Amino acid sequence: MGNQMDKLSHLSYAEVPTVDPAGLDLDDGPRIGVSYIFSSDDELEDGCALDGSEKEPNQEEEHFDQRDEVECSVYHREECIYERTRLEEVYSPENLLNKCKAGDLVEFVASGQYPHWAVYVGDFQVVHLHRAEVKNSFLTDASQGRRCRIVNDSYKFKPLGSDMVVQNAMEQVGLKDRELSWRNSECFAAWCRFGRREFKMGGEIRIGKQPYRLKVFMSDKHSHVLEFQSLEDVITEKRRNDHLGRTAALRELACHYRNVEETNLLFFF
Repeated sequence: MGNQMDKLSHLSYAEVPTVDPAGLDLDDGPRIGVSYIFSSDDELEDGCALDGSEKEPNQEEEHFDQRDEVECSVYHREECIYERTRLEEVYSPENLLNKCKAGDLVEFVASGQYPHWAVYVGDFQVVHLHRAEVKNSFLTDASQGRRCRIVNDSYKFKPLGSDMVVQNAMEQVGLKDRELSWRNSECFAAWCRFGRREFKMGGEIRIGKQPYRLKVFMSDKHSHVLEFQSLEDVITEKRRNDHLGRTAALRELACHYRNVEETNLLFFF
């Protein structure tokens, strides 16, 4: 089977097992079991609009609204391994170049798109996984007009040295299709920086208890917690929520809970 795996598609929340949707766990949020299945259906790729069309380099994008960004944390058992808040500042690609150092992780963001990650390798260039190929591009071209930020500290793992991060990235340039070991640009860039097999496709065995939790913050006092068997699955779901935006993602969760409550009432009567 090699490194190539079929893409994962998200199951409707109504189709997955749920544990006490009306209750609160220790994190003051309902817990949902989330599953992914193998599918040959194509998903929207990095750098695509909602209709699936590819953006031209330097094309002006819809303004990125940080208020619609999904705040979340990822836990492996009890350890927080990823965290994102809406307080992270974003810049234009030209302004970000003045802040980047070789080995930095860069995230490009725009409303209605999956976030796109890249490794800054110096000389105004990045290495990134785009359209099923690892490419070496100028940062301004890779941005496709999107806002961007440095995300070195989003994942809490110990990073490799900057020279090793750049080497990891550059050695993969030109890989494509079945040669790839990463499902998306985020997994690729994070693997380059941290070198952990969990970011690779099939890097973890999906058996037994689900050790990963994605905590989605609804408000200052409420959150939803979703459980997964691998970091790869967590990232897939987190990116799907990023693509939807905060308003749509929370509306989806609310709709799920209404459906569960209505089902429970039918069983009760």
